[in-house]
Amino acid sequence: MTTSPPQVNGHRRPLPVITDWRTFTVPPTEEPVATPEPQPEPATTTVDLVAQAEAEAIRTKAYADAEERRIAAEAEAKAIEIKAEAEAEKMRLANERQAMRLERDRAEHDAHLEDVQRKRDKAAREEAAEKAAAAEARKSEANDAQKIGKAANLWRNTALGFAIMCAIVALPVQMSAFYNPAAKWLLAAPIMLEAGAWVILAGAAAAVAAHRPHWHYRLIAWALASVAAGINLVHGLGHFDAATAIGTAFASLAGPGVWDLHEHGRIRRRDGVLTRRERRAAKKAAEREAAEQAATKLFEAERQAHLENVARDAADKLDADRRQMFPRVHAHALKLAADLGETAITSAIWKQAKLDVDGAGPGESDEILRMRNRAAEKVAAARLNKPVSTLGDKTSSQRASQIPAAKKTRVYNPPARPGRRRPGDTPKYVEAARKQASIAAKNASTEEQK
Repeated sequence: MTTSPPQVNGHRRPLPVITDWRTFTVPPTEEPVATPEPQPEPATTTVDLVAQAEAEAIRTKAYADAEERRIAAEAEAKAIEIKAEAEAEKMRLANERQAMRLERDRAEHDAHLEDVQRKRDKAAREEAAEKAAAAEARKSEANDAQKIGKAANLWRNTALGFAIMCAIVALPVQMSAFYNPAAKWLLAAPIMLEAGAWVILAGAAAAVAAHRPHWHYRLIAWALASVAAGINLVHGLGHFDAATAIGTAFASLAGPGVWDLHEHGRIRRRDGVLTRRERRAAKKAAEREAAEQAATKLFEAERQAHLENVARDAADKLDADRRQMFPRVHAHALKLAADLGETAITSAIWKQAKLDVDGAGPGESDEILRMRNRAAEKVAAARLNKPVSTLGDKTSSQRASQIPAAKKTRVYNPPARPGRRRPGDTPKYVEAARKQASIAAKNASTEEQK
């Protein structure tokens, strides 16, 4: 069985309209009137209208089914196209998001690399600066050490030269004092005095270098220099003028004295002895540090006292609140504290007292437990989308005893007050209550009739 094409010349073919059917019969042919012989009548072909109608209905149904399938196919193709477009758009957006994410990650990576490189450059610059500062410090220290060494050498050479000069000045007067033509060997005495002083000072320098006691060397050197100065002063005043006597005596003391002063400075530098200015600065720093420590101790003491006062006030307030809110528990806690030898109500004592009086620990009681259970029931009802109130299960407060209850079971409910009804014995209802009472009465009577 074939169906008509759904489209003709690019246009949809309209559904065929079934009109009145006509009988297609062969018209009778006229023959000359004659008396025919009785012969059997030939079979005439007739058209089956029912079959044609059924065929046309089948064709129409087939066309409708084909059209329905075509429309469904077009709708499915359109839906697939729309879905494909949506998927393509979704894929495009996903690709764009992925590209944006990659671009953002690349930008973050580049920024991270720039930050790392910047930190490396900064660290390199700081390291170079530290190295340059260290080199400059070493160079400065080397220059300072060189300057100090030069100054020390200059001071040593100058002191040594001055001491030799003083010995040259003082020695002739001493030799004149010891000169005796009969005993010329006495001229060795002044040389012994001057040389002895220098020998003792050399021993003092050796003791300083070896970190040994040096005070006795210096004392002997000063004694020899004093003897030489006395000889120069006495002999000069007796045989020469006062200037010569005083000058030679000063020379005898100045030479060893200047050298001893040089050694004294070297000893102090070796021992790390501070100068007077450094001692004053150290003293001021010590006084300032002591004042800061005293201020810190005072601050800590005041802070500790404040914390103790705050803790005491908080404890007093807590005790007052407990006495006001839990008088029975507080009284029992005082008894327990006195029985246990405590001067205050501790946490353990309060917990025991709460258990003894209320039967529950701190933070719990019968009221709290009931409130917690009610709240839990409300939460459970809210999760199940069920009403919490059960007033609907009880007798309505808007229904008096004369209104029948909406129950299926036939239970006799006598009036609240026996006897006859009287006008005005029931309060008037509002309009909504009267309508509801009427509806309830009608429903009750209907149920009783059933």
